Amino acid sequence: MSIAQNIQTIKEKLPEGVTLCAVSKFHPIEALQEAYDAGQRVFGESREQELCQKYEALPKDIEWHFIGHLQTNKVKYIAPFVNVIQSVDSERLLDEINKQAVKNNRVIDVLLQVHVAQEETKSGFDAFDLEQLLTKTNVSERWPNVRLTGMMTMASFTHDEQQIMREFRSLILCYNTLIGGPLKEQGITKEQFKTLSFGMSDDYHIAVQCGSNMVRIGSSIFGARTY
Repeated sequence: MSIAQNIQTIKEKLPEGVTLCAVSKFHPIEALQEAYDAGQRVFGESREQELCQKYEALPKDIEWHFIGHLQTNKVKYIAPFVNVIQSVDSERLLDEINKQAVKNNRVIDVLLQVHVAQEETKSGFDAFDLEQLLTKTNVSERWPNVRLTGMMTMASFTHDEQQIMREFRSLILCYNTLIGGPLKEQGITKEQFKTLSFGMSDDYHIAVQCGSNMVRIGSSIFGARTY
């Protein structure tokens, strides 16, 4: 099937209110243009140089999400235009995003990445540590040019659907703890902190059952990556 047909097929399976983020990393500009022509507007990239090249080449109404591990020294390259940085996994990264957002006179939306998987290679805040951080930190004072808009995670790479479900539900538990506790105390509401980004090509059907409202799908749209 074509990219356009793949997008249509996936969107037909997604419940109302679930956003499709097309993971376009390592795919050529022509493939992204085909997805754009099919109506796709939210794209996810994981390398800042590649993202900058695609931003320059493609229509400016695309909503760009950075979804990979982001080094602090690379934030400056994407800060002028990126819509959402999904993979925020440390205080240090939040500090740098705020610094670069100030330089660009912008407020940058971010998702807090939480580590729920069994695999240590996955990045993200520990749920308890994140709760402690948001309890002790005045978000609007420390990061005035950053807007916390939700959370993201990745499940373990496994065929055990029960394990995947448990991991996704642990993110929901963390979300409920934050929105009912430290975020509520700071006046951050569900209307602002509302994005739950989890679920990829192999497990998005489980993710939406567990409460995901944004899925990040690449290979089911674009096919195998060209490295």
